[in-house]
Amino acid sequence: MESDDPTVIRSLAVTADDVVAALEANERRDTAAVLRVTPPFSGRMRARLHRTTVDADYGVPEPLHVSPERFVDSPPPLPAPDDTEDELRTDPELSYDPETHRRRHEAALEEWRASVRTSLVGATTIETPAGAHEVSVSVLE
Repeated sequence: MESDDPTVIRSLAVTADDVVAALEANERRDTAAVLRVTPPFSGRMRARLHRTTVDADYGVPEPLHVSPERFVDSPPPLPAPDDTEDELRTDPELSYDPETHRRRHEAALEEWRASVRTSLVGATTIETPAGAHEVSVSVLE
């Protein structure tokens, strides 16, 4: 049954890639990336990657914008290029060069993405106009 009331949602489906992309975009560029749930609402809904804007007029009822952090148990910090460079420069076994730095940083980002994927939660709390609401989470590959 469809409804204007988001508290009818029991389960949200989300792709791991959307969660990772939203987290990474927010960390790198502070883009206000969220996982959006678009009305009408029902028991099982899909949350999709979306970039919010302050002046957007979505109509009534408004979609829910769920922070990507809500889908991850303790999201790890995104590796910074400067930290990767520091690690490389302090390794006595290696000499620094830009290509090695690039490869090391790409590897650090892949490890971070994999860590996020393995930290996705099975349930979360979403904010609705009526207050906090607990839902189960189904991760799509």
